[in-house]
Amino acid sequence: MKDEELQAIASQLKHPSGEKGIEMGNMMNETNITMTKHSIQNLNILKENKILELGHGNAGHVEFLFEQAKDLKYYGLEMSDLMFQEARKINRNFVSQKQAFFSLYDGNKIPFEDETFDKVFTVNTIYFWQKPEDLLSEIYRVLKPNGNFCLTFAEEDFMKKLPFTQFEFELYSTQKAQDLIAKSDFKIVYKETQTEKIKNKTGELVDRAFTTIVLEKSFKSF
Repeated sequence: MKDEELQAIASQLKHPSGEKGIEMGNMMNETNITMTKHSIQNLNILKENKILELGHGNAGHVEFLFEQAKDLKYYGLEMSDLMFQEARKINRNFVSQKQAFFSLYDGNKIPFEDETFDKVFTVNTIYFWQKPEDLLSEIYRVLKPNGNFCLTFAEEDFMKKLPFTQFEFELYSTQKAQDLIAKSDFKIVYKETQTEKIKNKTGELVDRAFTTIVLEKSFKSF
């Protein structure tokens, strides 16, 4: 593939738009579902939790999230207007019942008050964070004390084999992610790397290693 085509794929993954964007949203939901469920399950969701997700794509997984406990409230933030619209459409029942709330944001500032959420998670968005340390601080800010943040991403060794990741992607290994987290106030409470089989663009099954790191906002002792 030519560089322009690879660049176009990278741009669509970062910010789905137009007709191709809907297709991309469906594909991402499908190929990332194991990772997304892994992230959700590691949040240890409890009854009445308020949960925030950054970069939800078409949010085809939200129904699974609501199966985790009763009386949950889900808030989704997205940079892509198309994915915001698609997520609202796919989850219109949850939206109308005021269980799911979707908003657009700039990828840097989280538009919520301090200590709003019990849990936060994000899947395969870390590659596109513009200011990683600042965004971690924002996530920390909006979490309640003892709240958890699940960060899930495909490992650098796998990602660098994909030709389009040379554009717009900042790739992460577990170590690199831990080095980033070390600059924040978060405490790592658990981490796990798994390998799953996914279909590549030509339909062949390939091994993809992905990692979930569970972080906690601990009480500060004065």
